[in-house]
Amino acid sequence: MTSIGHLETRIESRRRRLKQHPLYRRIQTARDVRIFMEHHVFAVWDFMCLLKKLQRALTCTHLPWVPRGNPKVRRFINQIVLEEESDQLDDGRVLSHFELYRLAMEQSGADLRNIDLFLVAQHSGVPAPQALREAGVPEAAARFVASTLDLIEEGRVAAIAAAFTFGREEVIPHMFRALVDDLNQQFPGQFATLKLYLERHIELDGDSHAHLAETMVREICGDDPLLWEQAESAAVRALDSRIELWDGVVARLQHSAKLQLA
Repeated sequence: MTSIGHLETRIESRRRRLKQHPLYRRIQTARDVRIFMEHHVFAVWDFMCLLKKLQRALTCTHLPWVPRGNPKVRRFINQIVLEEESDQLDDGRVLSHFELYRLAMEQSGADLRNIDLFLVAQHSGVPAPQALREAGVPEAAARFVASTLDLIEEGRVAAIAAAFTFGREEVIPHMFRALVDDLNQQFPGQFATLKLYLERHIELDGDSHAHLAETMVREICGDDPLLWEQAESAAVRALDSRIELWDGVVARLQHSAKLQLA
C-alpha cells in the first residue's frame, strides 16, 4: 500500500539536492541576501495561495456553515492559517508572515518594486500571468509562481496538499537553518527582521507544521492509490520547481557579481 514512507522514499533524491543546493554557499554578501529576497518573496506569497486553497477545500468557508471534512484536518488548516496570516510575535505585533518578510526586505534595502507592483495588479484583478509580466518579476520567480498557480487551478486536493507539505512546510527548516546560522555572523543587525522570519519558520515548521501536514496528506489520500499517485507527482513537481527557482537565483547572483567586476 502506498504511504507517506513510500512517497518520501521516491522524493528523497530531490530533497537531498535541495538541501545541498549551492545557493546556500553562494550567498556571501549583503547584496546577495537582497537578491535572494527579491526572488524568494514570491514563494512566500504563493505559499499563502496554496494554504488558502486548502482552507477552501477542506473547511467550510461559505454560508450557510455546515461541518465539512475531517475535523483533525480542519483544525490543522485553521491553525496554520492563524499562524501564517495573523501570527503574534514576541513584541506583540500581529501580522502575516508575508508582511513580516516584506518588512525584512525593507529593512535590508532590498528592491520592493516588483512585489509591490505585482500585489497592486492582483488587488486590481489582473490575471496572475499578466501581473507577473507587467510587474517585471524576475523570470525564475515568475516561473515558480506560475507552476504553483497552475497546480492550484487544476484543483486536485491531494496534489495541493502534497505540494504544500513536501515542497514547502516539510523542507523549509532544512533550507533555512544554514542561512540563519550565518546571518548574524556576517551582517550583525542588518537583517534582524529576516532572521526573525527565518527563526519563526524553523520553530513552527520544524516543531509542528511538518508533522501535521503529513497527517493531512495521510487523511486525504487514505487507501486510494490514485490519490497517492497524485500526491507523489505533485511533491516531485514542487521540489523540482523549488530547485529551478534556486538555480535561477544562483544565476542572478553570478550575473550580479560579473557586473560588479566589470
